[in-house]
Amino acid sequence: MMEPIKVAVAGASGRMGREVVKMVLSDPKLKLVAAVDRSSGPVDAGTLVGQAPCGIKMSNDLEMALIESKADVLVDFTAPQSAVANTSLAIRHGVRPVIGTTGFTPQEIKDLDSECQAKNIGGLIAPNFSIGAILMMKFAAQAAKYYPHLEIIEYHGDQKLDAPSGTSVKTAEMISEIREEIRQGNPNEEEKLEGARGAYYNGFRIHSVRLPGVFAQQEVIMGAHGESLKIRHDSYERSAYMPGVNTAIHKVMTYSGMVYGFEHFID
Repeated sequence: MMEPIKVAVAGASGRMGREVVKMVLSDPKLKLVAAVDRSSGPVDAGTLVGQAPCGIKMSNDLEMALIESKADVLVDFTAPQSAVANTSLAIRHGVRPVIGTTGFTPQEIKDLDSECQAKNIGGLIAPNFSIGAILMMKFAAQAAKYYPHLEIIEYHGDQKLDAPSGTSVKTAEMISEIREEIRQGNPNEEEKLEGARGAYYNGFRIHSVRLPGVFAQQEVIMGAHGESLKIRHDSYERSAYMPGVNTAIHKVMTYSGMVYGFEHFID
């Protein structure tokens, strides 16, 4: 019988981090070996997520936790300002990163890929782990062959730091792999208020809505003569991402190099 995959969680006391800890503790094929968060005291990680004590105390030193735990995989749902350093640190210690934090630049992803290749380990940076969200992106990219005039509207809570979201940017990238750049709208249009038409991407627009009470939704609206097509995905709670994170932990063990986008991990 294969040994369980040893998992460390960064940002373990955060809202997404707690869901990851619960998921790992519930899967016999995974073993929680470290839980790290700068804002948490040395409490048991199981107790922190409302479960029985698991014997893993929260730590505030990621590097020491990775060294002592000999983790196979690091799952990181922290913040953009710390995720790049955390990812590079994990790779340096031979730990495969599974990153749900957005905000990485193309150059940072390229550099992290080189670091993974040098260590002959896999890694994943995924703007979204929801199976439904990935299907929404794939469907939108396919539809763009026939409906090249489109706009993206994404909705998140008012505490989200980045705009547009990583999911909407990834959707735009996937669409642009299929759709040639078309500058949409009237060539003489004028924004009476700056930003009214949204962010410009390859000829179409991305609109970011930030409101309290909203979790995570996105729709791609496509227009043609006499009709429109809307492709929409709604997430209602963080547990929706856990099947994808679980899949990523298992599959990253079989890859070499940094993969950008969870769609590469599903058939």
